Amino acid sequence: MDSRTLIVIPTYNEREALPVVVQRLRAAQPDVHVLVVDDNSPDGTGELADRMAAEDANIRVLHREGKGGLGGAYIAGFKWGIAHGYEVLVEMDADCSHQPEELGRLLTAVEDGADLAIGSRYVPGGKTVNWPWHRQFLSRGGNTYTRAVLGTRIHDITAGYRAFRRSAIERIDLDSIESVGYCFQVDMGWRAELAGLKVVEVPITFVEREIGDSKMDRSIIVESMSRITRWGLTARAKTLSRKLAALGR
Repeated sequence: MDSRTLIVIPTYNEREALPVVVQRLRAAQPDVHVLVVDDNSPDGTGELADRMAAEDANIRVLHREGKGGLGGAYIAGFKWGIAHGYEVLVEMDADCSHQPEELGRLLTAVEDGADLAIGSRYVPGGKTVNWPWHRQFLSRGGNTYTRAVLGTRIHDITAGYRAFRRSAIERIDLDSIESVGYCFQVDMGWRAELAGLKVVEVPITFVEREIGDSKMDRSIIVESMSRITRWGLTARAKTLSRKLAALGR
C-alpha cells in the first residue's frame, strides 16, 4: 500500500518544523509519498519544500496563492492525490503533533477495512502530552458539544490525524465543503458517517508542538461552533419535518 499512499501536509510558516516531520516520516514509512501544500508562506516554507522535493523523488509540493485555510489546503491535496492515482490519502500536521511513527496504525486500520481511520486522543489508549489545560478543555468540550449536537458516534471528531480510503473521499462532495478552518475535520467526519462509511478510531499520543506557533485562534473556534450548531439544528429540523410528513399521510 505504501507507494499508493499520499501524506498531505499543509504548511503556513512552518520552515523550521517541516524538515523535522518529513525526516521522521521518511524514517518511519520510507515508501509513502508526501505532498506539501503551502499557502505562500512568508517565511519561505514553500521554497524550502521545493528544495526538499528536488532531493527526494517521493516529495511533491503544491503551491497555493495565499492563506486559504486548513480545509482548503486538504481539499486541494485530496484532489491532487486522486488525480495522481493514490489509493490512501492521509492528513498530517507539519509540527509533529501527529507523530509519524504512529502512522502505521492508521494504515493498518484502512488495510483492515476502514474507510476512514482517525487518530484519536479520546479512546482507550489515546492521550495528549504537554498540552495546556485550556487547550484540553476546549478540545474535550468541543468534542462533547459536537457529539451532542450532531449525534455523531466519533469520540474525537475534531482530530486531524486521518487516513482516508480513496473511495471514501470520492463519495464525499468536496466541492460542497465550505469549512476552511479546523471545523473541516468535523465536516468530513460527519459526512463520512452520513454516507454510511466505516469510521474507525485508532488511539494515538498527541504531542503539543515544540517548534513554531499554533494557528488556533478565537475566530477559528467561533467559526467551528457556529457551523456545528447550524448543522445540528438543520439536521433536527429535517428529521422533524419527515416525522410530521409521515404522521400526515
